Amino acid sequence: MSDLNKLGLAEARDALRKGDVTSVELTESCLKAIDDADALNAFVHKTPEIALERAKAADARIKEGDAPSMCGLPIGIKDLFCTKGVPSQAASKILEGFKPEYESTVSQQLADAGAVMLGKLNMDEFAMGSSNETSVYGNAVSPWRRGNDDAQLTPGGSSGGSASAVAADLCLAATGTDTGGSIRQPAAFVGITGIKPTYGRCSRWGIVAFASSLDQAGPMTKNVRDAAIMLETMCGHDAKDSTSAELAVPNFEAMLTGDIKGKKIGIPKEYRMDGMPAEIEKLWADGAAMLKDAGAEIVDISLPHTKYALPAYYVIAPAEASSNLARYDGVRYGRRAHLAQGDGITEMYEKTRAEGFGHEVQRRVMIGTYVLSAGFYDAYYNRARRVRTLIKKDFEDVFAAGVDAILTPATPSASFGLGEMTEADPVQMYLNDVFTVTVNLAGLPGVSVPAGLDAQGLPLGLQLIGRPWEEGDLLNTAYALENAAGFVAKPGKWW
Repeated sequence: MSDLNKLGLAEARDALRKGDVTSVELTESCLKAIDDADALNAFVHKTPEIALERAKAADARIKEGDAPSMCGLPIGIKDLFCTKGVPSQAASKILEGFKPEYESTVSQQLADAGAVMLGKLNMDEFAMGSSNETSVYGNAVSPWRRGNDDAQLTPGGSSGGSASAVAADLCLAATGTDTGGSIRQPAAFVGITGIKPTYGRCSRWGIVAFASSLDQAGPMTKNVRDAAIMLETMCGHDAKDSTSAELAVPNFEAMLTGDIKGKKIGIPKEYRMDGMPAEIEKLWADGAAMLKDAGAEIVDISLPHTKYALPAYYVIAPAEASSNLARYDGVRYGRRAHLAQGDGITEMYEKTRAEGFGHEVQRRVMIGTYVLSAGFYDAYYNRARRVRTLIKKDFEDVFAAGVDAILTPATPSASFGLGEMTEADPVQMYLNDVFTVTVNLAGLPGVSVPAGLDAQGLPLGLQLIGRPWEEGDLLNTAYALENAAGFVAKPGKWW
């Protein structure tokens, strides 16, 4: 079989079980694709030795006939996950040279299941960004192009390297994290599937923290079935994470029947934004029609506090970031600035952070410190927390009224060019998260499914939001949408 790197997880798993292919062959195919794709800047720390060692072990395990679904499948790991003995920098200069002595729970679970780590993937610094332009490694580049235009496009952020690598077939799947849309927005931009599970479904232990009450890991895959397979391995209770839920993990793949007859799908009127491109509007309407044709009932719903979600998010997330990033001080690990004679500990902190953090991280830390300061805590942070409670209640009311899932656009536009949304107005960039942040604020599961192309031939995604802890049901609705949309477009190879 040629082009083994183009397989999805389910296809590759089935081929491995039949003996048509070995994990070593799959892994070598991916490693070659990675080496040929430096122009995408997706893989920033390659680990071929680890990959081949794990592939050989996986082949032996498969021969014995006792192998879980993920065994032998080559994947990429976002640079936010700590991986033992492998640089884990969160794409930041301040963690230069940091090689953890431990493994994050999620990457350990994948390794225990026999998954093969090909290397670490590019991302926005500390997961702060929507375009992968804040990384110390430089921009990740989308494999997609606009028509005949050679302009480099963003693969989205913060999981831009993961999105680019999966869309370009450098790996069969990848891990991502989602604090305000960082799995779903990049997945939509590059035409792949990405799911953010319910908050607490996947352990956060060993994942570099951005905003602890919002961060959640999830898979980025070539289709919905693959997302179900990988998510099951990533989930599970972890005593090391106090927010991890002690709930049984169902067999998500077994729940993919495609039967959604009688399901109620809500269409929130508040998501009809002023100035929404006609293409997004049409895609949304088409998605609703597809679900209706599949037997679902489409109902109009209201989520009245939606308009406050973005401002609340951009108070809460920076506040938590400011608290989490206080640990980067040059004392214990990572980079320490060169000090002049007579410099004390205060100067060391100041110089290390000024050198180590990029502009976007500095901006968010400063905003966060400001909203947590004595005079402004009630005016900003506490008010944002109250708004968050109202947003969560909006969803609870809708689900209590019998709605099974909510359909929205995943992004307000298709992918844009690198450098097109400059630092001049960071708010323009923040607006990219307009459809996704509510899901993080409410702790709900959300999945992005590719559903069409825009006039320039770029992918567009739809988002489905589900009830808490019902990822299996949500994935089944996504599976029905995927089948109806029939999205099979791939980027033309230019790299």
